[in-house]
Order: sequence, then C-alpha cells, then structure tokens
Amino acid sequence: MDVQMLEMDGYEATRRIRRLENQEIASKLIIAMTANAFEEDVQEALKAGMNDHMAKLIRIETLYALMKKYL
Repeated sequence: MDVQMLEMDGYEATRRIRRLENQEIASKLIIAMTANAFEEDVQEALKAGMNDHMAKLIRIETLYALMKKYL
C-alpha cells in the first residue's frame, strides 16, 4: 500500500479495509510502501492495521525477504 496517495492516504485506506464485513477481503496482506523509514513510520503503519512496512528505495533482498515471510 502506498502511504502517500492523493485522495486518501494508505493508513486510512488500510483502516477502512480492516473494517470491512467481508473477512476474506479485510484480512488481506497489506505492506506499507513509503519513503518514510523512521521507527515512528513503521509503528504508524502497524497501528493502522498494516502487516508490515517496507521503505523505498526498494532493495530486492528486502522485497524477497518480505515475500518469503508472508507467502
């Protein structure tokens, strides 16, 4: 999930997804994708209901590690 979107930020989008009645959709894996890489950014993503956080610029090793962790 891109954190910085125009109409609605990724945090709010995640909160809305997590509140959906359809649990198959509400429980989908959501990983924050953002240039904001401080610990408070990671915590904000988790607090919003995201499963994990990945800072941009994306390192392929980090992407593979997250994919291995969740898939």
